[in-house]
Amino acid sequence: MAPSSESEQPGTARDLAVPVPAHVEARTGDPFVIGPGVRVVTDGSTEAVAVAVMAASRLHRLSDVPVAVLHEDDGTPGSVVLALADAATVGVPAGTDASLAHEAYRIDVTADRAVLTAVSGAGLLHAAHTLQQCAVPGAEPATWTVAPQLVVDHPRFAWRGLCLDVARHFFGVPDLLRVLDLMASLKLNVLHLHLTDDQGWRLDVPSRPALAAVSGLTAVGGDPGGYYSSQDWAQLLGYAASRHVTVVPEIDLPGHVNAALHALGELTPSGRPARAYTGIDVGFSRLHVDLPATRPFLHDVLGDVAAMTPGPWVHVGGDEVLTMEPAEYRALVRAAVEELAAAGKTVVGWQEVASALDGPPAPGEGPALEEALASAVVQYWDEREGAEEVTRAAAHGARVVLSPATRVYLDMRYDAATPVGLEWAGHVEVRDSYEWEPLDVLPGVPADRVLGVEAALWTETVRTSEDLFLLLLPRLAAVAEVAWSRADARGWDSFAARLPRQTARWDERGYTWYRSPQVPWSAGR
Repeated sequence: MAPSSESEQPGTARDLAVPVPAHVEARTGDPFVIGPGVRVVTDGSTEAVAVAVMAASRLHRLSDVPVAVLHEDDGTPGSVVLALADAATVGVPAGTDASLAHEAYRIDVTADRAVLTAVSGAGLLHAAHTLQQCAVPGAEPATWTVAPQLVVDHPRFAWRGLCLDVARHFFGVPDLLRVLDLMASLKLNVLHLHLTDDQGWRLDVPSRPALAAVSGLTAVGGDPGGYYSSQDWAQLLGYAASRHVTVVPEIDLPGHVNAALHALGELTPSGRPARAYTGIDVGFSRLHVDLPATRPFLHDVLGDVAAMTPGPWVHVGGDEVLTMEPAEYRALVRAAVEELAAAGKTVVGWQEVASALDGPPAPGEGPALEEALASAVVQYWDEREGAEEVTRAAAHGARVVLSPATRVYLDMRYDAATPVGLEWAGHVEVRDSYEWEPLDVLPGVPADRVLGVEAALWTETVRTSEDLFLLLLPRLAAVAEVAWSRADARGWDSFAARLPRQTARWDERGYTWYRSPQVPWSAGR
């Protein structure tokens, strides 16, 4: 490796990291050197050991030298130390919400060592990613250096997500593992998978094997389909858990259900299966509350998904149901909420479900359902309508995830020349995904009701992993900083200067990315 130039001398996390940390304090002295003799030392806790193994592997790839993992710290210089500590020791400000403090971390870097402490394994992983981002090429071959500094950091929002549509076009487990690696590097912690739609059904559920066997084979434009077996699902969930990402499965209903109707004729009024659909129109398919098969379908399928998924949330969609009367829509949404509440899950739904969350109970609805409705999560996406309903739901106890399409729908083209993507919400450039304030999106929703921010990528036009990552990057990094960093800690000029530093890792991982003219990419080379 060539000696570093003057412009490549060590900087702090404020200069190099994405998302930018809450507190960074530069210190004097020589940098910490990652090179021959570097080692990772843990406090012996399960969480620290798990992160240490990943950190050692990454340091090995970075410096091309062996990196040992040890469980006793004898004070030897050249150690990266990982340890759990309480929030006060980490330096979390008093009064910080417990869900945010849980992910907090601290990095103390001196010439001799880098000490990473955190409240949880998630925080340790965040710290390891920040430390890596702070490493720049050293003057000696096969060495990297990190400037002496103190970093104390925790997220602004607890939910920092990506919704990925695998129903229109299927992406297999290997692609999703790469997505999870990218998410973890950006401190995103929720992967919301849109598993079902008109065009395909992507999860094999025990109670209705025909759903995957029949409608797992279809996709937009007649492209190859696919689905996740129970083994695939378990592998994906395990990999996500190791990176402290929660998977939220979405079974879209009571609309966007043609794939289900195609596999199960009993869900149609005629009793005959619907034709397979491979177009991209929306709003034409629906369940029917009065059919005998509908409630057992909800009970069995939602129960299966809840049992297969350890996380606390299941998403029920609820969007773009254009051919159903409000009373029937309300009844079906509330039936889905009831089934999931009985299975121990909290319901998430697109903003349209807000209309079904309040109002007087129907006959047979009890206190348990009312409690589940009040604790639901509503995901706001369409800025053209629905703000009043979402605000009212928040006033009754619902929490809100913000996904404004003009900012974080990453299937929108960057510009008219982008070779893939849609344009119904306009063009979304990197700066559009970065320069917005979440708490300004729905002024009537109190800040403590805003659970977080989630980007979304729909795949009507997205056929390959190259298409996928081209639309994700670099905009996902922008959304990640909006979701993680304090409003007063971030700014476009700073972000645009730090962003080019991330591309070396993207290239190493084989991610396609868009060279936006808004960003001075040469600064990262």
